[in-house]
Amino acid sequence: MLDATQNIVQFTTGISVGEYLKDRKLQLAVERSLEIIGEAAKKVSLDFQQDNPGIPWNKIIAQRNVIAHEYGEIKQERIWTVVTLHIPGLMEKLDSMVQSFEENEIEPVI
Repeated sequence: MLDATQNIVQFTTGISVGEYLKDRKLQLAVERSLEIIGEAAKKVSLDFQQDNPGIPWNKIIAQRNVIAHEYGEIKQERIWTVVTLHIPGLMEKLDSMVQSFEENEIEPVI
């Protein structure tokens, strides 16, 4: 999950919404990274999810389901909102968790 959030931030830093909306390759890369985040979130145990309520697990999984199963057009403006408003904060939370695991020599599951 952390790697995928980092990829999204890397892909979109310095990019305007207009540039994003014109770049189909970028859109597909972001969509794929969001799918990876959601798929990984589905594999996190319910106990861990409940112990970490600062992560919007259900919303992440739901977003993945929309991207993976949307047979019409995906609303790229909504994806951009997720990318710019939510992904940086999620990345920070995940990074903090991973650092905590490393300090305590626990194998991360995210």
